[in-house]
Amino acid sequence: MQESVNNLFIEHFGYRDSNLYCEDVSIGNLVAKVGTPVYVYSKRAIIQRIRAYKDAFKDYQTLICYALKANSNLSILKIIEESRLGADIVSGGELYKAKKVGFPSSRIVYAGVGKTDFEIEFAIREGILSFNVESQMELEIINQIAKKYGKKANVSIRINPDVDPKTHPYISTGLKKSKFGIDIHQAKEVYKTALKLENINIVGIHCHIGSQITDLSVYEEAAQKTAELVFQLKREGIELQYFNIGGGLGIRYRPEDKVPTPKDLANIVIPIASQTGLKLIVEPGRSIIGEAGALITKVMFLKDKGDKHFVIVDSGMNDLVRPSIYNAYHHIVAVKQRDRKIKADIVGPICETGDFFGIDREIDWVDRGDLIAILSAGAYGSSMSFNYNVRPKAIEVLIDREKFSIIKEREDYKHITLLEEEI
Repeated sequence: MQESVNNLFIEHFGYRDSNLYCEDVSIGNLVAKVGTPVYVYSKRAIIQRIRAYKDAFKDYQTLICYALKANSNLSILKIIEESRLGADIVSGGELYKAKKVGFPSSRIVYAGVGKTDFEIEFAIREGILSFNVESQMELEIINQIAKKYGKKANVSIRINPDVDPKTHPYISTGLKKSKFGIDIHQAKEVYKTALKLENINIVGIHCHIGSQITDLSVYEEAAQKTAELVFQLKREGIELQYFNIGGGLGIRYRPEDKVPTPKDLANIVIPIASQTGLKLIVEPGRSIIGEAGALITKVMFLKDKGDKHFVIVDSGMNDLVRPSIYNAYHHIVAVKQRDRKIKADIVGPICETGDFFGIDREIDWVDRGDLIAILSAGAYGSSMSFNYNVRPKAIEVLIDREKFSIIKEREDYKHITLLEEEI
């Protein structure tokens, strides 16, 4: 079938005869079959981004661990696992999903500041590659639980290098004031403590400074600080296997955005990691799935308040919360191109003033029943969705050339109330 014309900035989404397509599927025809709101993902885009990472790091021994927090749909995870990537998890639920689709434990790393005893036990039983330990107390608890099971737990110490990632403060994780990691100046003593713990096996060092990073100089600074600590540890006789630089590479949310590629990242971190002689781990999430997805929603009403106009759609902040909590920008387009324009706030039906997708946006004219696409929504869209106002979560669809598959059914009211009981 004819290739989609990529006249948007998002790969594999484009217009044909004024109608929006994902790969070779018309969005309008898709919605006629599955309804709205619907998350649409391009399989081709996902595979393309995976290949970009694999090609970028092919000349250095690197484990690429996909960050499940970005999007943990089982069908998407299966594509990633079949590409022989690893999994970066932050919860027991993510470990469950990773194992369910077949990720081997030897390719799973586990970060997060508040791992429960149950989650630690689960990961120890599964024999994961490494816990990324975020505090002295966590290290001691992992040792105690591993002893109970007669096992040795593999750990890497997550250091906090006090590097400003120059991104939104809520997704900055490498500053000294953040809750994540162990202060780089205290880390050496934590490693020495770990050496004395009988049920701990030290395997690496971990550093993750934030998300949606577009300035690679901050990666360089973080990697250099991490490498210097590795050299100090070697002088103390502490030998490691893995140099984990985390993830967080940014994507395009605006047409004019210029963002670094996986190859640009590799050119920065590989020379530094190679000086240590350690195997490299990177943890991309958003940069694999973000641009591969869009949220499609239907116009319910137009509202004119004099000098202020509103387009009210059937999707809300419960489906895509990033604009509400981060004031994040997502590019918004009409599914049907027209010569006429409208400038309005694109808002949802939820009873919160913060329920919006875009403020004062100019898009092609829409009317009741028309469709709107919110782009670059593949990451932290579905995975952060919730049921506020007792709203069912959106259906999810994977596009593969001219075919589509439902990969998550739409919830209904019965599903939402399934675990509740009347007293």
